[in-house]
Amino acid sequence: METHEGLPPYLLGFPGPLRDALVAAVLSGAKTTTTGLLAAYEAEGEPLPAAGDRAVLVDSGERPVAVVEVAEVRVLRLADVDLRHAVDEGEGYGSVAEWRASHERFWHGEEIRTVLGDPDHTVGDDTLVVAERFRVVSRLS
Repeated sequence: METHEGLPPYLLGFPGPLRDALVAAVLSGAKTTTTGLLAAYEAEGEPLPAAGDRAVLVDSGERPVAVVEVAEVRVLRLADVDLRHAVDEGEGYGSVAEWRASHERFWHGEEIRTVLGDPDHTVGDDTLVVAERFRVVSRLS
């Protein structure tokens, strides 16, 4: 049995409907990738994930629901995110443009701008993102 004691939390989005939808997509097997802003890792002083890292996926109530393992991490320009990554985010994207528009709305939101300490933050083609592929090792709920 996989233990999750001592593992860091694996947080998708912010608590609320978005996180709940993303967690459900992970648990269904639809979501196997995620993307974050390199600047957000830097602003929060968080180390980048690395292949082999394990963490506990938590829902909006901070309840542990699964142990996930990072399979691959790429730091790349926003313009270089590929269709496979976008589709594997499990949110029904049919194109990279659709994926990007959705992520830009999120990354231009007040919560991200607060994390970054920049009320005017925007992303562009050269913005560096952390494209992560992961797998569920075990379900906890």
